[in-house]
Amino acid sequence: MFQFLYKLFVNKNVTDEQNPMKKFLIVGLGNIGDKYENTRHNIGFKVLDFFAKQEDLTFETKKLGDIATYKLKGRTFIFLKPNTYMNLSGKAVLYWQTQEKIPLENILIITDDLNLPFGSIRLKTKGSDGGHNGLKDIQAKLNTTKYNRFRFGISDAFSKGRQVDYVLGEWTSEENSILPERLEKSVELIQSFVLAGVNNTMNAFNGK
Repeated sequence: MFQFLYKLFVNKNVTDEQNPMKKFLIVGLGNIGDKYENTRHNIGFKVLDFFAKQEDLTFETKKLGDIATYKLKGRTFIFLKPNTYMNLSGKAVLYWQTQEKIPLENILIITDDLNLPFGSIRLKTKGSDGGHNGLKDIQAKLNTTKYNRFRFGISDAFSKGRQVDYVLGEWTSEENSILPERLEKSVELIQSFVLAGVNNTMNAFNGK
């Protein structure tokens, strides 16, 4: 059933929900540097790296981040991995939104979420920063809480006072064994967001 719905969404004609500019900014949040590469907080980078590897894309270091471009069915995906560190992510998002003249509704932020079970994926069109410093800065720079965010669950399996160590800790061996399938699903969500629109994507992917 899911594959049928997904094909229906990606092959349908452009709807009013989709922006006619057909250009989308997909932002994966994370921290630069080898020591952060496999940490839970860097799931945004990991999703985009997985997408890039599948499609043989190469990131180039440009102003405020690493950029890769991908085209599919007449849409342009601009992938951004900010190099500002997590707490200043909004600076990079605002710069590239302005540079590429991308409307707010065509931005998707990929972030880790402690409030979701590990591997759960959820797309939302608005909400609070939930204490996430990257989202907090994006909200401040964009001056709105109404932007699309793709929340990837990392769970809250840490003891009191150990939150920072947990989010900046590396995935367990069990989590690493499950991640490839979850990353594959994340790529499908991103493609659906661009091709089928946010509402169809929420219906098809949230809770999956």
